[in-house]
Amino acid sequence: MNAPETLHLRPTAELSERVLLPGDPGRALLLAQILLESPLMFNHHRGLWGYTGKAADGAQLTIQATGMGGPSAAIVLAELITLGARRAIRVGTCGAIAPGLGLGQLIVADEAISADGTSRALGAGERVPADSALAAAILAHAKDARAGAVVTVDLFYERGPIGAGHEALAVEMEAAALFALGGLESVPVGCVLAVSDTFDASGERSRIEDHALHEAVERAARAALAALPA
Repeated sequence: MNAPETLHLRPTAELSERVLLPGDPGRALLLAQILLESPLMFNHHRGLWGYTGKAADGAQLTIQATGMGGPSAAIVLAELITLGARRAIRVGTCGAIAPGLGLGQLIVADEAISADGTSRALGAGERVPADSALAAAILAHAKDARAGAVVTVDLFYERGPIGAGHEALAVEMEAAALFALGGLESVPVGCVLAVSDTFDASGERSRIEDHALHEAVERAARAALAALPA
């Protein structure tokens, strides 16, 4: 039987059934170097870098960048599912909305508020849940993480207060689309995020330093890997 063909991902290595989904291609490379033994490039088409290799538990893991925003993330996950992915966790960053969240804090999204176009186009309602078993497993391995809702939006540079009108821990750009598509395809999808930005009462942004962001994302990715046993 011929392998299925995809338009945006052009595999050059084996795909694992379990996948981590960072948005940033550079972050995919960083996590591949940290988590995988002798990683092979899975995809480089359209700048969506992906890697497959043996993880610390001895089984294969694929780490595939989704790009920015729901439309790109939905394309990538849809094609991964076509190719054989069966479990996926978004490992990314977010801007804090709830008070008391600090830079580098980990958040496990148990649902996403659909303030984006992609999840709505996929049939999502106001809120779309993460896979509950994956969310619980990530939380069990993510030390000091907060669990709750995030709000998914289409704009990074919003006008007005960030995440205004939404009761959520944080704001990000991909989770709702990934949860919605996972639900449609019966593929469990989870999400763990590191707080990269905080905002004061006037909306002024404070950004995490690069070394601290790398450390926080590594903690998130290790928790996600532990939640995806071979």
